[in-house]
Amino acid sequence: MAEKLILTRKDWQRMRRHVSRRLPLEACGLLAGKNGRVVSTIGIHNEERSPVRFRMEPRAQWRAFQRMEAAGLELVGIYHSHPNGPDRPSPTDITEAMYPVAQIIWYRADGKWRGGGFRIEGRKVTEISLEFIQPE
Repeated sequence: MAEKLILTRKDWQRMRRHVSRRLPLEACGLLAGKNGRVVSTIGIHNEERSPVRFRMEPRAQWRAFQRMEAAGLELVGIYHSHPNGPDRPSPTDITEAMYPVAQIIWYRADGKWRGGGFRIEGRKVTEISLEFIQPE
């Protein structure tokens, strides 16, 4: 399992714009790539429409998985926002984590969006590093 997630600043900005546009609700999405490197960010509609929980719209999630497979990519991460905190996975996030991939949790501090990387496996949360690279 990767102890880091590799992405570009452009990937980071796309996620930040997505979570900003969804305020005051939680936003969510998938990160497609290979070997722990993000190639594409895919925003998915939060069917819960809640400021404190998310559930990806199933059809949109399925279509995203189909596009990943067709492109020869895999799920390398999931992101979602906590508009009012916390800055780490919530108890609900930990209980409902279904994929052993990187998780980026977006939260607001001092009026600005920030994000942290985590891995949730067997209800154990481990912080992972986010490595930013130049786009190819």
